[in-house]
Amino acid sequence: MGGGRIAGAGRLVTVLSLVTMFGLTMVLSGMPAGAQATQASLGSQPGAAVAAGICQSARHPVIAARMSSRVLAALAGRSSVVGLAVDDEVNGISCRLHPHWQFDSASVVKVTILSALLRKLQQEHRRLTAAQRRLATAMITLSDNNAASTLWAETGYPSLQHFLDLAGMHETVLGADGYWGLTLITAHDELTLLQVLTNANSVLTTASRNYVLGLMARVVSYERWGVPAGAPTDVTVHVKNGWLPLATLGWRINSIGSFSGAGKDYMIVVLTDNNPTMAYGVATVQDVAEVINHALNPGATSVIPAATPNASWGKPDEPIPGRSGGS
Repeated sequence: MGGGRIAGAGRLVTVLSLVTMFGLTMVLSGMPAGAQATQASLGSQPGAAVAAGICQSARHPVIAARMSSRVLAALAGRSSVVGLAVDDEVNGISCRLHPHWQFDSASVVKVTILSALLRKLQQEHRRLTAAQRRLATAMITLSDNNAASTLWAETGYPSLQHFLDLAGMHETVLGADGYWGLTLITAHDELTLLQVLTNANSVLTTASRNYVLGLMARVVSYERWGVPAGAPTDVTVHVKNGWLPLATLGWRINSIGSFSGAGKDYMIVVLTDNNPTMAYGVATVQDVAEVINHALNPGATSVIPAATPNASWGKPDEPIPGRSGGS
């Protein structure tokens, strides 16, 4: 596993407390001091070597260089810790910033849950039941947590891990004892997941892939913030977000999406933590997304505006200790 933010034996684990999340007990992980130092360096030195060449392209080196500098400018001075991965298969442009750093998934993992369930059913030569379809729709389009917990349990840890292995998501660590929101993910692996969903492969059938993407295209309007910001309005956006505050590193704000139609075919993953508020984290993600979407769509005359705070913001995506409610 590359990077080193939370990895293997070198992980510095802070045992905050045994707390209740989803009605169960869990242990939370902290961030190594080295990662904090790296982020501080990036915040104060936009030209830091670690960020040089964030975006690359053999066909469009000037565009890639411009994207790199503008992503850095968007992050300059912000407290957010960011993992970024972008692939534009049409133009041959890719971006990577801390792609192997691990972040708590929050509800972004719901795409993995559904994908793993579909893979399990494929192997068993079965289809989703009517009840499972209702749960899947609620889990993806409304980010329903009860639906996620039910489908996580129905899929089962072995099948979830089997899907990760087949998909090549080797940096993802499933949340223990049903804590799906504390699954550790990386920008690299989330991009791999989107590639599995958007390209023909031996892991998921075309029908399974289209089913997941179809639900991601139907996410309710008030949860469609994040990576769609700045994308052309004539492009189909398949998105899933996650938002969760914990005692360390503040709000986890994650957004993954694929963009298709109108001659476009690209994917964006932005994972963040160390955000003081949800709105702050969403702004970080959207500032980066606007840079990327504008660069990849220079002729767009109508684009999706960045979402603005609404009544649902600030409410955790999942129940956490000391707070009530959830999405």
